[in-house]
Amino acid sequence: MDKLLKGVRTVLYGFSVAAMSVMLIVIFAQVVTRYSFGYTPEWSEELARFLFVWVVFLGSALIMGESGHLAVQFLPDKFKGTTFGTALDIIINLAGYVFIILLLTQGWKMTSIMTFQRAPGLDIPMSWVYAIIPVSSILMLLYLFRETTRIFNSLTGRKTRQEV
Repeated sequence: MDKLLKGVRTVLYGFSVAAMSVMLIVIFAQVVTRYSFGYTPEWSEELARFLFVWVVFLGSALIMGESGHLAVQFLPDKFKGTTFGTALDIIINLAGYVFIILLLTQGWKMTSIMTFQRAPGLDIPMSWVYAIIPVSSILMLLYLFRETTRIFNSLTGRKTRQEV
């Protein structure tokens, strides 16, 4: 599983860098054409916005894979290795599952609802834009499952490959 997640991280990182680069180029071209020619292509602002949405959701999955998700680390770090710390890890993990499953189900609904609407500038189905929500949710679930496995192994006394 670690090999799979390492490969997923590499692909996510590459796609995120490429999307951010394209976004930067498009926005720079927008500024140049607006001030030099008084014209901005209709699709450019929309493409930059859609790429930004994709980069944010893919970045969320990347951060989840590095255990850098939004959490106040003061208490978990202070009580690491104690019974309370383990209980806190379990609660945080369960809260992560609730949030991500909610994000997955609602993202799937939004994606399926938006199939009829088309983006005015790019003329693509809006479901293509919203599809990143369930995709990133699945990726986050994979990373969260790895964290759950780590917690379970620490409870049973097994060492993970990362700890050996």
